Formats: sequence, C-alpha cells, structure tokens
Amino acid sequence: MSSLVPVVYYGGATVLFFFWIYGIVSFALDVKNKIVPGIRQYRRGRTHPDHRQHDNEHTADEEQLY
Repeated sequence: MSSLVPVVYYGGATVLFFFWIYGIVSFALDVKNKIVPGIRQYRRGRTHPDHRQHDNEHTADEEQLY
C-alpha cells in the first residue's frame, strides 16, 4: 500500500502538469495565430482609409479627364 501512494501522487502530478503545459502552449498558439493577425488587420484597417480616400480622389480626377 505504501508504494501505491507515491505512484498515484506522481502520476496525478504528471497528468496535471501535462494539461498545464497544454494550456500554456494552446494559449501561445492562439495569440500567435489569432490575436496578433487580428491586431495587424485592425491597425492596417485604421491606416488604409486615408489611402483609400487619396486613391478615390485620384480616380475621380481621372474620370473627370475622360
């Protein structure tokens, strides 16, 4: 009986450690694959309206020439 207690203790600690590491890795991959691209897209979307307005002015000028 006394040899069963350490096996259960260390087995349980190993299982909990596995899920703890899995959670950290999963969070890191979510940040890398979802959060960072979302932030980049958001920042790109915030800077592009100025360029779009500038492009629209050029197309409007070109349309008036024809």
